[in-house]
Amino acid sequence: MTQGSSDMQAHGAGQTLSQNSDICFVFGALRSGTTLFRLMLDHHPQLVNPGEVDFLFDHIHEDAAHPTGWRYDLDALQLSRIFRARGLEIPAGLQGTDLLQAFLAQFGDGTGDKTGDKTGAHVTLNVHRNASKIARLLPQARVIHMLRDGRDVASSSIGMGWVGNSYYGVDHWIATERDWDAAAALLPEAQRMELRFEALMSDLEGQLAAVCAFMGVEFAPEMLRYHETSSYGPPDPKIAQQWKRKAPPRMIALIEGKCAALLQARGYDLAGPGPAQPNAWERLWLPAQNRVKRSYFNFHRLGPGLFLRFHFARLLGTQGMKTRLRFEKQQKIQSLLK
Repeated sequence: MTQGSSDMQAHGAGQTLSQNSDICFVFGALRSGTTLFRLMLDHHPQLVNPGEVDFLFDHIHEDAAHPTGWRYDLDALQLSRIFRARGLEIPAGLQGTDLLQAFLAQFGDGTGDKTGDKTGAHVTLNVHRNASKIARLLPQARVIHMLRDGRDVASSSIGMGWVGNSYYGVDHWIATERDWDAAAALLPEAQRMELRFEALMSDLEGQLAAVCAFMGVEFAPEMLRYHETSSYGPPDPKIAQQWKRKAPPRMIALIEGKCAALLQARGYDLAGPGPAQPNAWERLWLPAQNRVKRSYFNFHRLGPGLFLRFHFARLLGTQGMKTRLRFEKQQKIQSLLK
């Protein structure tokens, strides 16, 4: 565990959660455009976004025995690849919401990873889970809900190796959007904003101007030039609603069979064939395809040696072996990220 100085402990413990109201969270499903949006935000001279920080909320749980009512699982936290990459310090003696305050303070004062080059900037942080937990822990926080058509999210998830087909790729979109419904009920309307990926792609400057107004800053043209210093290309409206051009009608019908009501509640029209449920053959084929394609993807991404050692450890290895190989796997994945 990384231990900070007594000064850092005083810094973290001395803040209240309400003092973190200047931090804005970008919440959306994986593959909903949050990374692209992060780059745009980070190119504003008065905004900073160091990226994903799901670890802040994945490993803090309610605990009536702790004075703050919440407690971090520090062992699990320190296994997080992204937490280790951020360079945050864990001040001695902090383990509850006081530690959450300390982490947010480190992002706010520039000691968190990639935030030190914009003194006094408004901090934005990307999260994909735990929206309702954020609303409970940080009731003063602002949240931008990044929304993308679940059918596009489902297809995009295949390329990341998370799923083997779109039928399973939509599951995390459903979970994310349901979590948002729970969070929105807890957050005042003035503290939340919806940003549709499709609208962002078709009206980039107009949507970013609205975001800036929500953040209390002026629109900056630099936000449109994010692609000049990143591996991402310039905005392309064609990447929105790709499912209409690429996804097989039967798969779209099966996806809508899972989430038709949620899609419609989010303002998305259903496709022509309408929702459907898997037939007997598809109930066998879809889960098998999902498992095989995921394994194939990870075999090639990790290499045969690491792939086989990791799965052997999961079945028969000691806890120490599992931990070492988890770290090795995370390092391999990190080296392949953009």
